[in-house]
Amino acid sequence: MRPGPLNLITDVAGLRVGNASDAGIKTGTTVLVGDAPFVAGVHVMGGAPGTRETDLLAPDKTVQEVDALVLSGGSAFGLDAASGVADALRAAGRGFFVGSVNVPIVPGAILFDLINGGDKDWQTNPYKALGRAAIEAADSRFDLGSLGAGTGALCADMKGGLGSASLVLESGITVGALVAVNPVGGVTGPKGQFWANLWEMNGEFGASGPVIGFDPSAPPVTKLTARDQPGTATTIAIVATDAALTQAQATRLAVAAHDGMARAIHPSHTPHDGDLVFAAATGARALPSPDIDPLLLGHAAATCLARAIARGVYHATPAPGDLLPTWQARFGSA
Repeated sequence: MRPGPLNLITDVAGLRVGNASDAGIKTGTTVLVGDAPFVAGVHVMGGAPGTRETDLLAPDKTVQEVDALVLSGGSAFGLDAASGVADALRAAGRGFFVGSVNVPIVPGAILFDLINGGDKDWQTNPYKALGRAAIEAADSRFDLGSLGAGTGALCADMKGGLGSASLVLESGITVGALVAVNPVGGVTGPKGQFWANLWEMNGEFGASGPVIGFDPSAPPVTKLTARDQPGTATTIAIVATDAALTQAQATRLAVAAHDGMARAIHPSHTPHDGDLVFAAATGARALPSPDIDPLLLGHAAATCLARAIARGVYHATPAPGDLLPTWQARFGSA
């Protein structure tokens, strides 16, 4: 396996990502949209999720494909970002047709970034406008770090961010991940090496080497134990592939991808996180081996997600009013 040409989830042909941010609020929204509807599944492992239309992604439900997936800051307020995305898609004639009416299917998930130093004293919920701006900005190329849903994201002891990575399997199938990193837990050992370093490729997040100085008997550093930090959090992600998957297979892909979150965040899936993974499958490539390829896809999805988490934090940038430093500020010159 090797990274795709962009090392982004958009190496899966037919997918685009758009981001919109508000620097004053320290928040933002990220949307994944397809050139055509795509199969999607979801799996939740955190104890405090915030979601829209995720029940619709169960394999026994009527709608088998979606038009877009949304990751957003804003806690419950951020769920309104998907409304802005849906409005834009409807105006473009996209959606699930019921008679003469088209209803865009836009599941979404949110993270908690309401206590991060930004000005949250808005009079009108800003997330619908952020959602519309994000989909209007959708492209195959996008930046990582402090933008979109990762704008105001925080880890236990440094800024989080928006990350992405990809892999191309020997069969030619592509897998990618997109993630907004905002966990209760930490993403590095005590000297700044990423927990995900074992899966790093081509020095994509600094080649800082294996974690050293870790005492497995010590309690983890979290937002609950770090001074003056809130305990609410959540890491939300999308893994995608150009393989032809059923909704049940896409759901299993999302389940497998959670291993990548556990590899990169210590601890993960806590009662204070709403950790969630969507899976998207465009169906452009048939599975050469129905027995082996789903196994390899799950492995690739977990690997991509671990790498994407580290990349999101690695590329975070400072901004006025930040509560925590970036990884670069703490360890980049070490």
